[in-house]
Amino acid sequence: MKVEPLAIPDVLLVTPPRFGDDRGFFSETFNAERYAEAGITGPFVQDNHSLSAARGVIRGLHCQVAPSVQGKLVRVVRGAVWDVAVDIRQGSPTYGRHVAAMLSADNWQQLWIPGGFLHGFCTLEPGTEFVYKVTAPYDRAAERGVIWNDPELAIPWPIDPGEAVLSDKDRQLPRFAEAAGWFPQGWSLP
Repeated sequence: MKVEPLAIPDVLLVTPPRFGDDRGFFSETFNAERYAEAGITGPFVQDNHSLSAARGVIRGLHCQVAPSVQGKLVRVVRGAVWDVAVDIRQGSPTYGRHVAAMLSADNWQQLWIPGGFLHGFCTLEPGTEFVYKVTAPYDRAAERGVIWNDPELAIPWPIDPGEAVLSDKDRQLPRFAEAAGWFPQGWSLP
C-alpha cells in the first residue's frame, strides 16, 4: 500500500495494491491495522455508495460538526471524480486552502479526509460510482456545507460553471465566511 501526504499533510492519498490475472483482480481496499499505521484512524461506522448518472455532477462541499464530526475514506469503483478537501480548522496554517486528487476506477486511489475538512467531488465520467467509509453516522443536525464555487476558496473545478449538476440543497449552501467557528482554534478530534 502506497500512502502519500498531499499539500495539506493531514489529507492522504492511498493506493492499495491490486493483483490481476486473466480472471480479473483482487485488492484489499481496507485493513484497519495497516490503515491505522498510516495515520488513517476510525473506527469506521458507516459505508456509503453513490451513483452519479452524468458528467459534471458536483456533490459538496460538505462536513459534519461536533458531536458527529466525520472523517472520510473515499474511492471510486466505476468512472472518475475530481475530489476536493478544504481545511476549515481555524488556526490551522492551511485554513481555507484546498487539495484535490483525481480518483478513478482505473488508478484505484483513495483519499483520506480527516474531520475538520469540507469535502466534495465532481464527476468526470457518466455513471460514476463513489464509495466511502465514515467515522460517524450521518447526523442531519450536524450537517454543514459551503457553496462549491465560492470565490474566496477559488477552487479550480474541472468543468465550466454552466455544466455543473447540483442538488437543490447544494445550490443553496452558504459562502465560506459562514464556516468560521465550525472547527474553532484548538479544536481536535475527541
